[in-house]
Amino acid sequence: MTLETTINDQLFTMHSSGALFWNEKNTLLIADVHLGKVTHFRKNGFAIPNDALHKNFEKLIDIVDFFNASTILFLGDLFHSTKNSEWDLFVEWSKECTCELVLIAGNHDIIDSNNYESNGIQVVEYLRMDDFLLTHHPTEIEGMFNFSGHIHPGIVLRGLGRGHLKLPCFFQRKHQMILPAFGAFTGLGIMKPREGDSIFAVTKDEIVLIKKAEN
Repeated sequence: MTLETTINDQLFTMHSSGALFWNEKNTLLIADVHLGKVTHFRKNGFAIPNDALHKNFEKLIDIVDFFNASTILFLGDLFHSTKNSEWDLFVEWSKECTCELVLIAGNHDIIDSNNYESNGIQVVEYLRMDDFLLTHHPTEIEGMFNFSGHIHPGIVLRGLGRGHLKLPCFFQRKHQMILPAFGAFTGLGIMKPREGDSIFAVTKDEIVLIKKAEN
């Protein structure tokens, strides 16, 4: 279910939900939840099961309970588009959540920040914490290690014949880690690793190291 890694002398725990726990800060990093996307597509005639609507909230509740985090940093695309019925569910969840909530705004986060801030949720463009840079889009700044989302990274595992399996992954380069999408109804951006990259595939129940960077 989890796998630990050390970055810049800090301990991070990858979870099979797609969340990353920063142990020293007691903080959860979560990317690309895309709340509202299920309702948006159902309104447009897509036959998406109704239970998919609640999966994101169930995952949020479970992951906060699992780590007992004090803070959640959403790395962008928390809400998919404009307000719909899922906004009310989110507000209800946020009021019950005891964590400090911070949204690093992504390209899909078009809801006015006043709506978040009136519910006690801080909205920022990026965060610098120690020698870490937290953004939505992958960003390279000299001397900083970047955590981001946006890409919805995935990996293709090929078996015998034409068999293959697509899985989300934590995708790490020397100064960067891109988190998998947390949302239950999101696609994958298949990554093409190069020398020095590390790939941690996410299955339903565990994190699997597929490729480790050579030191």
